[in-house]
Amino acid sequence: MAEMQTDAERRRVLIAEDEALIRLDLAEMLAEEGYEVVGEAGDGESAVRLAEELKPDLVILDIKMPIMDGLAAAERIAGARIAPVIILTAFSQRDLVERARAAGAMAYLVKPFQKSDLVPAVEIALSRYSEFAALEAEVAGLTDRLEIRKTVERAKGALMTTYGMTEPQAFKWIQRTAMDHRMTMKEVAERILAETAGGEVALPAS
Repeated sequence: MAEMQTDAERRRVLIAEDEALIRLDLAEMLAEEGYEVVGEAGDGESAVRLAEELKPDLVILDIKMPIMDGLAAAERIAGARIAPVIILTAFSQRDLVERARAAGAMAYLVKPFQKSDLVPAVEIALSRYSEFAALEAEVAGLTDRLEIRKTVERAKGALMTTYGMTEPQAFKWIQRTAMDHRMTMKEVAERILAETAGGEVALPAS
């Protein structure tokens, strides 16, 4: 994949992990896949400061770190709309995953992990973050954004089931259809859901 990424597409990543060996492994895996590690931190407070300074494309945060833990750092970074966050943890309890989502994390990784786990998590986080940014641009109010996000999520699921699309493909299809037909993404999503309930999706070609 490293050869496939051009300089323009090279994603800049910040890593925050208090265990130096894991941090080194992460940096090596990311570099091998064509990502650029622009900063490293050993605690959550430093991670937030570096994120504000470096404005990376992605931040990977270990959940247990000194001074400020990964969840608190994720809330700060996600709340300021600096970059998408992946939470790294040695625990896979469901409540921890829910807390990570509530903190604004776009994806999470359970240690120990392989490169085959890391890369999909990175791409999912980047994809979801761009989706949320597009939805925020369309709707100003937080309540409306949450409702539209739920509708778009259900519509994506319908497209994935009906046409075998991936999650990013389904979102791009909704976004492109909305642009091409001068509709909002909410209108497109609602139409997909209405027509799926009737047994098929028959939107105008985009």
